[in-house]
Amino acid sequence: MLRRGPAVTAVVVGTTLMAGAGAAFAVTSLTSPAPAGKPAHDSAADLGQISPPAARTSHPAARPATVASNPAVRPTKTRRPAPRSRSAATASPRALPAVYRNPLRDVAALIPERVDMGVDFAGTGPVYALGDAVITNATGASTGWPGGGWITYQLTSGPAKGLQVYLAEDVQPTVKAGDHVTSSTVIGDMSNRGDGIETGWAMPDGASAESQLADAGGISGGGPFPTEVGLNFDRLLVALGAPAAPNLDLAGSGTLPAAYPVHWTSLLG
Repeated sequence: MLRRGPAVTAVVVGTTLMAGAGAAFAVTSLTSPAPAGKPAHDSAADLGQISPPAARTSHPAARPATVASNPAVRPTKTRRPAPRSRSAATASPRALPAVYRNPLRDVAALIPERVDMGVDFAGTGPVYALGDAVITNATGASTGWPGGGWITYQLTSGPAKGLQVYLAEDVQPTVKAGDHVTSSTVIGDMSNRGDGIETGWAMPDGASAESQLADAGGISGGGPFPTEVGLNFDRLLVALGAPAAPNLDLAGSGTLPAAYPVHWTSLLG
């Protein structure tokens, strides 16, 4: 409770009068000028019941804790994803393993000669299968081909799945019928004894070259060359990186059966 008397008068005139230690304390507390930004009491009723002062308006708004103001507390940060060089929509597709590979890639001094029933080459070295396949014939003593080599295999994957390939003439097989091979399997060693090698599409039963069948034109060793079947096989080899035969751009004889793909570059790209 406030004391009445001179001390109260001091409230009115704004001058502190000593009326006892208690009165001086009370009056001084009530009549001291309000600090900057602190609102003064409006009435004597306010003076009789003093509540804890509100936050001073001159004090800046509370700021979020930072490392500088409270080193023991680390501010929470929103993690942003690491930047990517390309968005998923524009990123290049991941490269896939090749279905077929150039079977003549390790032949030394490889020379393309011509397209006939298949494609003729000179050179020496290992010859691989085109891709995943099963060997259907493998002999070095065939009487139907110069040099005696005759190897066939049926492809088991890729756009030519189910078709048969032959490798003939100056080649000795390194596989046997029934073997499962891949594009990394050497199926024969090519020598340079004068005939070179011939490779191309074989009949479905692996008996001879596809071009000899009636639906491919019935063209055997006497021509006319190049055959459509042989040109198709050479285009496959070129798409895989082999050198093109000198007569690749000539018109073909016979027909290409519908089972054979034609757009090798786009199929293997």
